[in-house]
Amino acid sequence: MNTELLDVVVRAPALQGQAVAVFELEDAAGRPLPAFSAGAHIDLHLPGGLVRPYSLCGNPADNRRYRLGVLKDPASRGGSQAVHQHLLTDGARLAISAPRNHFPLDEAAPYSVLIGWSIGITPMLAMAWRLHALGAAFELHYCARSRAQAAFVDELLAAPWAHRVTLHFDDQGPEAALQTQAVLRAAPAGGHVYVCGPAGFMDAVLAQAEAAGLGAGQRHREYFSAPVAAAPAGGERAFEVELRRSRKTLQVGATESLLAVLRGAGVKVAVSCEEGVCGTCACTVLEGTPDHRDAYLTDEEKADNDQILVCCSRACSPRLVLDL
Repeated sequence: MNTELLDVVVRAPALQGQAVAVFELEDAAGRPLPAFSAGAHIDLHLPGGLVRPYSLCGNPADNRRYRLGVLKDPASRGGSQAVHQHLLTDGARLAISAPRNHFPLDEAAPYSVLIGWSIGITPMLAMAWRLHALGAAFELHYCARSRAQAAFVDELLAAPWAHRVTLHFDDQGPEAALQTQAVLRAAPAGGHVYVCGPAGFMDAVLAQAEAAGLGAGQRHREYFSAPVAAAPAGGERAFEVELRRSRKTLQVGATESLLAVLRGAGVKVAVSCEEGVCGTCACTVLEGTPDHRDAYLTDEEKADNDQILVCCSRACSPRLVLDL
């Protein structure tokens, strides 16, 4: 993974819908930016030491700029607040990571159904541009509480693929609601569905996709944050973690996180979302059984028990040995 940071400046900042900061990032020296694939995100290195991932919503064919849309979320842990405070000024400067993609588009699929709720529309925009460039068949559904709250509406309706877009706003009555089952059953055989939004919304869409006959490999989701895992019966348990390369053995208390203990011991681990979504902090497990609480690893990867996201996961076994 490329860990070199890029120096960029903010261009064309604007506030769209209800509290969505939309802006572009250009290389500070005017050079082309690294290419990205549809579904990718970058980490913004924000004031106060915050590092947060956000999906790229521009055209992947354009390497002159990255485009982002960030909803100001009062329940956030500071990332979106920092974006709205510092990055709505043209010329603002910051460091970002190179793009990474944990939500890739299957470009060989015969048909794609893209579904975004609210700010979950952002990765779908990049996917739509890519599918259009490929001449591939797709449809895009944008769901939100109201048109007034929604960002990107004007550009969706002006895009060369606007005929593939359907808007679903709750305040326009039940007839405007997304009929997920009908949409998926009408899609050609072998199609894929991509969904991004609140966990409950995605669960409902993917359950209907499964009922419509779409296999696990045809169903794709991207979380805003990992679902909150229920504490085990009897409460959280302490465990021991051995860091094989560092030759350290640490105790993780029942009220401590693994990440906090690692940091406290001076062990440097790359982190970004700190919510078990982006995969940045994944570490190799050499011994022991992790208690996976992330939304990044697949069920198959979790079953292998050879990786752990240290920002949110714990241990089922009394001891873990990590390749750190």
